[in-house]
Amino acid sequence: MSAIDYDIKQAAVEAGDAPRVGDLENMRPLPRISVHAFCESEQLQQVMDRCANDRRMSKVSLRITSGSTAAAANMFASTPTPNLIILETRANPQNLLAELTPLAAVCDPSTKVVIVGYYNDIGLYRELIRNGISEYMVHPVSMTDVMAAMAAIFVDPDAEPLGRSIAFIGAKGGVGASTIAHNCAFGISNLFSTETILADLDLPYGTANIDFDQDPAQGIAEAVYAPERLDEVFLDRLLTKCSQHLSLLAAPSMLDRAYDFDGQAFQPVLDVLQRSAPVSVLDVPHLWSEWTRSVLAAVDEVVICAAPDLANLRNAKNMLDALRKLRPNDKAPYLILNQVGMPKRPEIGPSEFCEPLETDPIAIIPFDINLFGNAANSGRMISETDSKSPIAETFSQISHIVTGRVALKKAKKGGLLGLLKRK
Repeated sequence: MSAIDYDIKQAAVEAGDAPRVGDLENMRPLPRISVHAFCESEQLQQVMDRCANDRRMSKVSLRITSGSTAAAANMFASTPTPNLIILETRANPQNLLAELTPLAAVCDPSTKVVIVGYYNDIGLYRELIRNGISEYMVHPVSMTDVMAAMAAIFVDPDAEPLGRSIAFIGAKGGVGASTIAHNCAFGISNLFSTETILADLDLPYGTANIDFDQDPAQGIAEAVYAPERLDEVFLDRLLTKCSQHLSLLAAPSMLDRAYDFDGQAFQPVLDVLQRSAPVSVLDVPHLWSEWTRSVLAAVDEVVICAAPDLANLRNAKNMLDALRKLRPNDKAPYLILNQVGMPKRPEIGPSEFCEPLETDPIAIIPFDINLFGNAANSGRMISETDSKSPIAETFSQISHIVTGRVALKKAKKGGLLGLLKRK
């Protein structure tokens, strides 16, 4: 960062208008706003295209136009202005305010304007802020810079932080993704004394209520089918307490209706979950539909669970490829290999399984029919059944990884887990 860059950012802090530039993982989703960007360079157009594909922009109506400030003024002379206009301009400091005058004459009073300019001039920055410009950024800018500027304008700085959402899904049915999700939710709540909500999204066949020996009268069905009533108070009525820090949003596990949902059906549930608890664990059924794609695109972390056979390898590869496209600005989903070493079953070795996936597993869980069977039949978690077992320790380590409490190093081939560095 140059000295001039520092001066501009310092002036923004002094003016109280500095965007909170941080990594995208910790950035809140932007609210339902309209944004129109006018780009003079291909570089900014590419940045705006990346913004349009980011999950934190899912509610934003973004339009990108190749054009100048004059083009913006001409367009909005006959159409209403959006909530935010992003303008790229090469005008020098002496002419920039004059260039903006025609646009100012047609802008609605509530419209915010962000300028991307080419002159690193502290005097220009202060003059623009005094004249009502929301932010001035110096070219080149990154996607994080643009989104942070929008968040600084439209996200309430005093809003409660959003909880972390973690989705578990199996590469194939029967690979134990639900069991892993339930044990990780239990581990997160116990290990960190963190309020955690486990949401079972498999409405017809969910097993979370069985695994925790619960029989709630209400659960996730009431939340999905009554989005107009859904808020933190209503959600609290639907939750079942499983332990001191773990609550369950159970599936009805009944076949009295067809469970067909549109693409955004679970988004209100996810929004309320993130406002209600520091961590939400989502047990996502092995489906590939509009609503599962929507959930997987919106959460903070995705964990794919797979068994070491060819069908799982194919499905895991397809899911990883699809999710990398759905979530282009997020890190790749985590991978867990489960049921490894099942007697008399030919299987693909972990290194051969992971090579075409271009990712290493964060855990390799061995097949142990007695431990898992006893836990399931008694309605208890692995750490409750045998707290000293290596598998219980593995679930503890997974809980640390998916909540971001460790830095994961490259796993050793054939090892249970890579070296873990606790934060």
